[in-house]
Amino acid sequence: MDHLASFSGDPFDKPPCRGCSSYLTEPYIKCAECGPPPFLLCLQCFTRGFEYKKHQSNHTYEIMTSNFPVLDPAWTAQEEMALLEAVMDCGFGNWQDVANQMSTKTKEECERHYMKHFINNPLFASSLLNLKQAEENQHKDSAIPFCPSEDPPRPTFDSLLSRDMAGYMPARADFIEEFDNYAEWDLRDIEFVEDDSDLLHALKIAVVDIYHSRLKERQRRKKIIRDHGLISLRKFQILERRYPKEVQDLYEATRSFARILGPVDIDKFIESHALEFELRKEIGRLQEYRIAGITSFCSARTYDRLKKTREEERLKRTMLSEVLQYIQDSSACQQWLSRQADIDSGLSPTISLSSNSGRRSAPPLNLTGLPGTEKLNDKEKELCQVVRLVPGAYLEYKAALVNECHKQGGLRLAQARALIKIDVNKTRKIYDFLIREGYITKA
Repeated sequence: MDHLASFSGDPFDKPPCRGCSSYLTEPYIKCAECGPPPFLLCLQCFTRGFEYKKHQSNHTYEIMTSNFPVLDPAWTAQEEMALLEAVMDCGFGNWQDVANQMSTKTKEECERHYMKHFINNPLFASSLLNLKQAEENQHKDSAIPFCPSEDPPRPTFDSLLSRDMAGYMPARADFIEEFDNYAEWDLRDIEFVEDDSDLLHALKIAVVDIYHSRLKERQRRKKIIRDHGLISLRKFQILERRYPKEVQDLYEATRSFARILGPVDIDKFIESHALEFELRKEIGRLQEYRIAGITSFCSARTYDRLKKTREEERLKRTMLSEVLQYIQDSSACQQWLSRQADIDSGLSPTISLSSNSGRRSAPPLNLTGLPGTEKLNDKEKELCQVVRLVPGAYLEYKAALVNECHKQGGLRLAQARALIKIDVNKTRKIYDFLIREGYITKA
């Protein structure tokens, strides 16, 4: 018979004894010739020579036990596993609870053994260092993937989108007007002849060199526009609006450095500042909790809820002071009551207070001859007339909202107002219209 001592692992992962179906306790016997699954027997069944199907009592076997040292002669493998499980259950540093759960070692022994063999062990430290270096080398060797800008839209000539794209023609990959568009005029009268003097010939060569430098500047600017995806300016502005106002201001201030850093580096720079802004904002929120004497997140949620309630009450008092200015105007009072009802029901107030001072509303917009009218259906034409919105602008706003809705899986009114920088009432009407017609969905 072969006798082999080996570590068994977690005792709860072992199947029961095949002879008496009792729970196995160490040491126990594993047949080396039967399996998988492993054929396990308790000592009582093994001593009486239990046999079952292919298993015979003369098979070679292994004695499974964890009663042997691994890292320290005074600690068995079973105690090592119990220590690790206790630290996972009780948390690092709660050595009294760890000792209570183990019941075989004191608090000081648990702390000293764990710090020596699992924290300050140079073998484990070198392994972690090697893993970290391997991860850094992997990121260092692999190139950062960068996708070029998408195929830009093809607007009609002299449309609003065409002007936003600086006259770019996607079919020709060029602009209608070049940078320094009249640079060729300096060369139109130059002609090299044999009887030119050396001074005149050198002067003509200098003019040609100047022209070449202008061509290089054109190509440099085109490369910047192509690399950074600046051809579709509207799309670029929509991407900028993902950031808070402070980060947008920083983006605007550092835009001139994009020609130096490149597309990937400038994006990393802005993203890092956006993360810094979020961290500072979170720190400010935690400082506010600390000043208010809050020490737990449960209390912080209660504080935020009460703060929101106070703000709503303050808003109601402010609205009441507004309506008191028009107390003699029954229509204004009715508007305030409707606005208050919207707030109480959880809706955004849409009615602004105004007095009947005899001012008439603007007539509907005449769409005859305006570019883009032929692309609208009857309901969209009616919306543009009532809202007094140019069809070309409406189509751009609609495309921006639909694309953002597809990306986010839904769109809120606040997000729509952040994307479209026009009158908030017009934005609300466009948003409600697109929701009603099924172009976008609410988040």
